[in-house]
Amino acid sequence: MAKITELRDMSDEQLGLTLKEANENLFHLRIKQQTEKLDAPSELRRNRRLVARIKTLQTQRDKKTVAAK
Repeated sequence: MAKITELRDMSDEQLGLTLKEANENLFHLRIKQQTEKLDAPSELRRNRRLVARIKTLQTQRDKKTVAAK
C-alpha cells in the first residue's frame, strides 16, 4: 500500500490509474468475502483507506487549480 507521501509525488494520471486498480481490487475482495473466507480481512480496510486517500488528494488538487484561476 502506498503511503501518502508516495501518493503526493504521483501525477494526476498515475493517481487515476492507482484509484482504478484499488477500486477493482476492493470489488474482488468484497466478492471473495461473500463467497468464501478471506485470508486477510484487513485487506478490505487497507483498500478502502487507499481509495479515500487518493480521492482526498484529487479533491485537494482540484480545489487548488480552481483557486489558482
